[in-house]
Amino acid sequence: MAQQDRGPRAGSDTARRRVLRLAGLSAAPDPGMDRFARLVARLLRVPAALVSLAEDGHQILPGMLGLPEPWAGRRTLPHSHSLCRFVVASGQPLVVSDVRADDRLRTSPAVADLGMVAFGAMPLTDGEGLVLGALCAIDHEPRTWDAGELADLEDLAAACSAELCLRILSAQRRSAQKVLETARAAAERARGEAERLEREAQTGLDHAELLLKASEELAQTSGLEDVRRRLHDLLAGVGKPSYVGLLVVGQDELRRIPDPDDASSVEREVLTLPTGAAFPSARAMRERRTVFVPDREALVAGYSPEAVGLFDRLGLTTVMCLPLWGSRALLGVLAIGWAKQHEVGFTERATLTAASGYIAQAVERAQYLDERISVARQLQEAMLTDLPLANSIEISAFYQPAADDHMIGGDWYDAYHLPPASSGADSSLMITVGDITGHDMHAATVMGQVRSMLRQATLDHPPHSPATALTALDATCAVLPIEAGGTLVHARLDPAPPGTPWTLTWSNAGHPPPLLRTPDGRVDLLEEHDPLFHHALENVSRTEHRRELPPGTTLLLYTDGLVEQRARDIDTAITQLAGLLNRHGNRPLPELLRQISGRMAQPPPEDDVVLLALRIP
Repeated sequence: MAQQDRGPRAGSDTARRRVLRLAGLSAAPDPGMDRFARLVARLLRVPAALVSLAEDGHQILPGMLGLPEPWAGRRTLPHSHSLCRFVVASGQPLVVSDVRADDRLRTSPAVADLGMVAFGAMPLTDGEGLVLGALCAIDHEPRTWDAGELADLEDLAAACSAELCLRILSAQRRSAQKVLETARAAAERARGEAERLEREAQTGLDHAELLLKASEELAQTSGLEDVRRRLHDLLAGVGKPSYVGLLVVGQDELRRIPDPDDASSVEREVLTLPTGAAFPSARAMRERRTVFVPDREALVAGYSPEAVGLFDRLGLTTVMCLPLWGSRALLGVLAIGWAKQHEVGFTERATLTAASGYIAQAVERAQYLDERISVARQLQEAMLTDLPLANSIEISAFYQPAADDHMIGGDWYDAYHLPPASSGADSSLMITVGDITGHDMHAATVMGQVRSMLRQATLDHPPHSPATALTALDATCAVLPIEAGGTLVHARLDPAPPGTPWTLTWSNAGHPPPLLRTPDGRVDLLEEHDPLFHHALENVSRTEHRRELPPGTTLLLYTDGLVEQRARDIDTAITQLAGLLNRHGNRPLPELLRQISGRMAQPPPEDDVVLLALRIP
């Protein structure tokens, strides 16, 4: 026999009074209902939100945010101020962009007294479809409610209705338990009913909690790995799955996002699937629908031996794959598996489907962020200079990105020959190591601009004084709207005849001190420095310093990511770095930089690291 439709219905005041009494709600603050009001305000970005329930000619507000006094203190609204009564009477949503322009509502005193201009409300019902009130979003300005906002409001209303149903069921269970005490003969039957109601209540609570948790947890994710990391804990309360997997749509394939915290996971054996693969997840993508495999027999009958083998190694018997729909296209597939055969009921399926919507939003946001981060990394790495060929001097560089992929730095190094002073003469070498303030796309782009401007300033001001070039950079940054700031060391190495000292001339704009290792193993810190460069600083005096470098001298420049970590004092770190340079300074420069990075950058650095080393032959 077909199941009867239990859509929203108006019902009677008597029935509503009975149901609200069971739910234990009155004109008093209720933490659970206040939580729904806060979620509405946060997700829809409105100043006021209500959980409004009809009672004897007025509305009680157990959940409320943003109403003025005296209404906030009273937690009630008279019939004259309630627009929710239209939802209760019709059983349908009420969505108004501007109450003042609505012929039916414009005379409501709620406009003046409550600042109610834009209004959106979804029915709140009990398990029988009786309309108890409405979940309302209020704005003090006219607004057009978009489809996503209304969908969010509808989802929250469904979760709030589930919470009301749970309270009603709990009250009914308590009532049933009282009946048990009156008759021993009926005790067992009533106990069984109470246990059933308790299971249903707990299941309903798990489902409601999942939707609420999904809306909160997934809104904070920062990348696909972060989404994947949160999925198992998020879905653990619904059906207690043994496995939760995430696959995203690629070019003619599905790409699996493995658990980032489990390097030995079996799922890493199959990281990509062609769109035509005989796997449940690939089928869900092709057919744009949920695919359910109830047991191993169904898996063997409908899918490839490779799919059967993977699920056997994962220890799964039942599998459910749900498509993840973004705002414009299918983004991927959510795969959920159980070790023992599991029957997915209607309520559980509906809850998982609703949760997949939140997961799809998180995946879409994560893909956007990951793409921006990837572009910024490529931009940053493309700007790192290819070191010039220098027969008369050894030079080597090392770059290590931050451990956190989302930390995009503005660290850079540069090295280039200056025009020779005369025909046939060896040319001087300019070197720079710098760090732009910030860890984002802006820092990477500003780094490229500053690097180019400093090169131009150097070449435009013979005899190529580092201090003069920095002064020109300061002046340019003060004029151009690029908001550049950071630290750097800019230096010139002037060659000398074989066997005689070279000359190092440098200017330091607030950067960590370069290290100089002389042939006898002594390490000096070149500590002289001026203020950092910043577009807001005025009249900064740039100085420069000179040092003779005997043959065999090694010069080391670096950025602060090498020596600044939360658990380590920077002066102690620089002393440790000097010790490494003292002990290993005779090694080939690439090997020296690997030694320094391996010792100093553990644990992996929180910031980018640049190292540049030169040795006078």
